[in-house]
Amino acid sequence: MISMVTSNVRVVRSILAAAPHRSALRLLPSIDPRSSSLLQLSRSHTSPSLRTLAVVAARSSYSSLLSTEEPNMVKVKAIRVHELGGPEVLKWEEVEVGEPKEGEIRVRNKAIGVNFIDIYFRKGVYTKDLPFTPGMEAVGVVMAVGPGLTGIEVGDVVAYAGNPMGSYSEEQILPANAAVPVPSTIDHKVAASILLKGMTAYVLLRRCFKVEAGHTILVHAAAGGVGSLLCQWAKALGATVIGTVSTEEKAAQAAQDGCHHVIVHTKEDFVSKVNEITSGKGVNVVYDSVGKDTFQGSLSCLMSRGFMVSFGQSSGTPDPIPLSYLLPKSLFLTRPSLMHYTATRDELLAAAGEVFANVASGVLRVRVNHIYPLSDAARAHIDLESRKTSGSIVLVPDI
Repeated sequence: MISMVTSNVRVVRSILAAAPHRSALRLLPSIDPRSSSLLQLSRSHTSPSLRTLAVVAARSSYSSLLSTEEPNMVKVKAIRVHELGGPEVLKWEEVEVGEPKEGEIRVRNKAIGVNFIDIYFRKGVYTKDLPFTPGMEAVGVVMAVGPGLTGIEVGDVVAYAGNPMGSYSEEQILPANAAVPVPSTIDHKVAASILLKGMTAYVLLRRCFKVEAGHTILVHAAAGGVGSLLCQWAKALGATVIGTVSTEEKAAQAAQDGCHHVIVHTKEDFVSKVNEITSGKGVNVVYDSVGKDTFQGSLSCLMSRGFMVSFGQSSGTPDPIPLSYLLPKSLFLTRPSLMHYTATRDELLAAAGEVFANVASGVLRVRVNHIYPLSDAARAHIDLESRKTSGSIVLVPDI
C-alpha cells in the first residue's frame, strides 16, 4: 500500500509538471487511484487548471477506494447449529448479514414457522454443511433490495418457504424470486405458520394425487400442522377423511378440522379400524408423515391401485420394502419434495396463491397454538418432538 501511494504521488507530480495541460489529462487513467496524498497535492499547486486536474485524480482515488471496501454488514441475532444432535445444539448467537446483491433482498423477519424438517436437519437426517442456521419459512419486511431489482420494494411484506435455509434469524438475505407477496388481510404469524405447510398440503392433495369428491383418504398425525390442513382441504373437496392421532384431545381437534372418522392409534389398531370403516375396501390414498411406525400398516390400508404418499418420518426412516410388495394391489408409492413442485416461479406463485386464497375464503383455518421467542427455539423443538404440540408453531424474533 505504501509503494502504491508513492507511485501515485510520483505520477501526479509528473502530470502536474507536464505541458500542454490537455496532454496531461490523457495520462490520468494511468494513476492507480489509492493515495490520499493526491488531495494535498491539489491544494498546493498554483496553476488553477492543474489544481483541478489533481482534484479529479483525488476524487477518483477516493471513489475507487470506497468501491474496494467490504460491503456494509448488519449484525443480528440468529440460531446457529455447529454440531448435530438434540435441541441443545441450537445456539443463540450474533451473526453478520451483508447487503443484497443482484437478484436478492434483505428481509427483517417478523414471524418464523417451525416445521419437522428443521429437526431432520438438526439431527442430520438431512445433510447440511456445518455451521448453519435452520429454518425454512418466514414472513418479514423488505429492508433492502439488490441493484437493478424491480417488482419488489423496501417496505413490502413477503413470505418464503423452502430454500434457502436460514429463517431462524432476525434478518436474512433471500433470492427475490423465492419471496411471495403476503396479502394485507393475512396476519404475519398466520402467514408464517401456513405457507410451507399449506403449499405441502396443496402438492399432496392436488399434484401427487388429485383428491376429488367420493374419494376416501387416510391422514396420519391429523392434528399436526400439515395434517390439520389436509383434513380441512380434503373435506372441502368432498372426500371422506379418516385421521389418526395420539390422544383424545387431538381427536377432538381433528374432528373439528374435518375428519369424518378419527382413530386414536394409541388405543386401537388403525389398520383394523380403517378396514372396518371402509367395509374392507381400503382407502384411495394415505398421507403418511410418521414413517417407520406406520409405513407397513399404511400400505395395508390401501385399496387396489391406491396411492401411498410418504412425506415425513417423525418416528424414523421406514424399513425398505421390495418392489414386489406393491404387486398384489398394483400400488403406487411416492416420496415427494415440495421443492420439486415449486421449482419455477409460476409454480411457486400458483401454490402460494392457492394457499392464501383458501385462507381468505375460510376453507383453511390456521391454529397458531404455540408462539416462542426465537431465542427459545430449542424449547419449541423439544415440545414438537415430544408431540406436546398441535396446530402450528411460530417463533418471534426478539426485536
